[in-house]
Amino acid sequence: MRRFTPLRFRPLRHWLFLALLFCVLPTFAQSANPSSTGRVVLVLPFDNRSGQANLNWIGDSFPDTLNQRLSSSGFLTISRDDRQYALDHLGLPVDFKPSRATTVRIAQTLDADFVIVGSYNVNQSRIYVQAQVLDVHNLRMSQPLQDSGELARLFDVENAIAWTIARQIDPQFSISQQTFLSASGNVSLSAFENYIRGISATSQLERIKRLQLATQDTPNYPAALLALGKAQFSDRDYDHAAITFAKVPPNDRRALEASFYLGLSRFNTAKYAEAETAFKFVASRLPLPEVINNQAVAASRQGRDAVALFQRAAAADPNDPDYQYNLAIALLRRGDFSEAQKAVDQALKLKPTDAEATQLKALIATGKPLAAANAIPTPGAPTFEPLERIRRTYSEASFRQAEFQLDQMRAIRMASLPPAERAAQYTQLGHDYIAQGLIPEAEQQFQHAIAADSNSADAHAGLAQIHEQSGNTADARTEAQTSIKLKPNADAYLVIARLELQANQTAASASAVSNALKIEPNNTAAQGMKQALQARGQSLP
Repeated sequence: MRRFTPLRFRPLRHWLFLALLFCVLPTFAQSANPSSTGRVVLVLPFDNRSGQANLNWIGDSFPDTLNQRLSSSGFLTISRDDRQYALDHLGLPVDFKPSRATTVRIAQTLDADFVIVGSYNVNQSRIYVQAQVLDVHNLRMSQPLQDSGELARLFDVENAIAWTIARQIDPQFSISQQTFLSASGNVSLSAFENYIRGISATSQLERIKRLQLATQDTPNYPAALLALGKAQFSDRDYDHAAITFAKVPPNDRRALEASFYLGLSRFNTAKYAEAETAFKFVASRLPLPEVINNQAVAASRQGRDAVALFQRAAAADPNDPDYQYNLAIALLRRGDFSEAQKAVDQALKLKPTDAEATQLKALIATGKPLAAANAIPTPGAPTFEPLERIRRTYSEASFRQAEFQLDQMRAIRMASLPPAERAAQYTQLGHDYIAQGLIPEAEQQFQHAIAADSNSADAHAGLAQIHEQSGNTADARTEAQTSIKLKPNADAYLVIARLELQANQTAASASAVSNALKIEPNNTAAQGMKQALQARGQSLP
């Protein structure tokens, strides 16, 4: 059993890396920590009070859905794996039903600020849900938070209770309920059930079977695709795993983890160029040292000089002996014996028992060049052919915490900007999130922008787009009209145009498109709307 480390303190080296990433002073990095206090949330499986054992899977589904919604809204949630490690650490079975005292112990082990507990009942195809929020630091339990709905619309009920919980934890929470309700996409209930049963299965055969059923039912189900790919990867079925991971859309929040394992799958089948591409994608979003290291290893396997990448990984985490070892090999391939010697000495200082590093040091001392890793050995060549080491595990908790800390540090940096500039930067972040399909995250950025400068027409236009995409047409229209009053702009006019077209008000839609084109004659979206209206026989004024 691996030693359990509380979630918040596990990846301290990542915080140092992020401080370097932002080129800030250590004291600035430390100032980011207090702002993250009070945002760590543990969701426990809900109790099944229906008396129907075949509905037990619903209890396991609540942590999955609530974690997704809360994570997308600025909270740091504790994963299922971390929760299970905590139970194991405390000597408790995975299906243990904790008392309040035990719940506090679990939360303290995981360093959680809040714990969500709940139960559900099902009667005549309708589900009734009750949840409570435990404030760990004040040992105070909230009043019951309730919701209900048709069992066939389980996603809506879970998303609604997630929004209520977010408001309970943070009374200033500003993301709309409709954004939560629209966040689950078009996943069928049967696919959701098979996905939950799959990730909860104790048998690998059952796990793969259930996850395959989920992806057959809903082929574009990112969570099920990621879980299936990881199960195939665990079975060393690397070719099928790679195919599965590649189906996770690049704009999905799971794309980083999927691409990391896609890189490993391709690496394990010696498809190094494809592996490098996958790792490079992850590094472009979250350049943590293990990802940069893997990108460098994949490049090195193709006979390319990867010294610069290995130097980045080693600089980001100077206390990792593998990064120093890899850097020493890359420098030796380049023929830089002096720097290679320094790197291998540092590797041995960090891990004196590393036998391969000892051999590498002796090899460097000969002053002879090292053949490329993929070269055919020649007579008289050294018998020890060192290869750079790749990281084969993805720490979801570390990656999520790094993203969370990145947001916290960015917020601190932006707080010092003038209101108009702060609003502009938050608005740009909102548009970036929209481009990635991350709607709750985008709404939060636009809300921050409006809080900084309520006269930001661009922020109101962005919020109008969010409400439009989540189906909240009334608020979408209000925000678009507010934006236009502040400053006429094409984005807001196009929101109005689409809403009018949806209501079959083609003349009003044409007027809005005309106004958008007057501001931006080359706007492709406006041009497309113009063609759509002309196809309906409606010309622009």
